[in-house]
Amino acid sequence: MTTLAEVAARAGVTPATVSNVLRKRGKVGEATRQRVLDAVDALGYRPHLTARALAEGSAPTLALMVSSIANPFYPEFALAAERTARKNGRFLIVCNTNEDPAIARAYLDQIAGTLSEGVLVMNARLDFDDLDKTLARGTPIVLCMWERPDVSPGLPCVAVDFFAAGTLAARHLLELGHTRIGAIVASQRDGVQAARYEGFCHTLRAAGVAHAEQDVRFTRDEVQHGYDAACELLSACPDLTAIFATNDLPALGAMHAAADRGMRIPEDLSVIGITDIQLARESRPGLSTIAVPTDAAAAMAVELLEALIENGGREKEAPMRVAPDPVLVQRASTGRVRGV
Repeated sequence: MTTLAEVAARAGVTPATVSNVLRKRGKVGEATRQRVLDAVDALGYRPHLTARALAEGSAPTLALMVSSIANPFYPEFALAAERTARKNGRFLIVCNTNEDPAIARAYLDQIAGTLSEGVLVMNARLDFDDLDKTLARGTPIVLCMWERPDVSPGLPCVAVDFFAAGTLAARHLLELGHTRIGAIVASQRDGVQAARYEGFCHTLRAAGVAHAEQDVRFTRDEVQHGYDAACELLSACPDLTAIFATNDLPALGAMHAAADRGMRIPEDLSVIGITDIQLARESRPGLSTIAVPTDAAAAMAVELLEALIENGGREKEAPMRVAPDPVLVQRASTGRVRGV
């Protein structure tokens, strides 16, 4: 690998001059600058980002921590975040924690403040104490897709109104005449997707529609777990005419379960999810869902992190920026109750 010193020797300048040219710093004459760039091209020199970060205490990169890169939502968010980071002249490092807090803490210890100048955190199974320690070391952090815009997490964040998303899903099913609606919540009762279920239940109560404990299953955010939960619901409550899932993956699993039981979508069972991932658009039938502003939220999170980096992370109060409202996207997986 070509070194900075080799480029300097070929150009007949000092290594500091080469660094100034590449970083566009200091006063370097045009002839000297061109000589350095010609040497860089001739030798195929590429800066060593790790060494630069360790030497300068900063890096041209941001880190995005996600709980599972296997969940298709996270690559879609990462793509949008990367576009904004690149527009700002930065690279994006995606750190997959595999839902393991120990891995997440290791990333914070090894990456934050060295290889990345700031960290975007997306449901990475981290305690707030871990994040506070990182902030105390001077590395800005932004929580992405915070689900409760009415309650500050005490950390900088970009929030999406997921309570409203659950409300929209329930309202859509009610308008189609459904009153026997099951629910699949892709987290624990008090977990990260609780606000979605709360919005759903609030809307049913306001409409005078019963929703009993037997009508809900709490599970993991995966297609197979949605499949299993739907099988349990449909066996325990065969009169259900619709299923609401708090995310698209378990909603897709519910459609598969219905198909395996010989049920037609939406004639026998309507299914709706939340998020609007690419798979929701490509499934057959297409999945009705509540689309959240993934691209906008990702861009807002990167821009907020950049602002925190610019001012050294000094904020009197943790800023919260709220993304645009979720919207209903009706596809073929929901329809009116038969006979209504």
